[in-house]
Amino acid sequence: MFHFLKFIVWVAGITVIIYLALPLFGYEVNLNYFNKSTSRCQQTLSDCSKKMLENGAKNAKCDLKCVNPELILKKK
Repeated sequence: MFHFLKFIVWVAGITVIIYLALPLFGYEVNLNYFNKSTSRCQQTLSDCSKKMLENGAKNAKCDLKCVNPELILKKK
């Protein structure tokens, strides 16, 4: 049990050091990734719904990968 706690402390320490060292090398941690990707996905869905209303369901081609992440995993 002691070794497991020691391992967790080491991993947390290394993570903090890496997080603080990344800006020194020009990298920035994107903490707003999910907020930005959600708004981008909502915009894509609203554009797709407009296309469907204009062209009908048969001609509309929408990229809905942001709605169902399983579609991304199946294509790779």
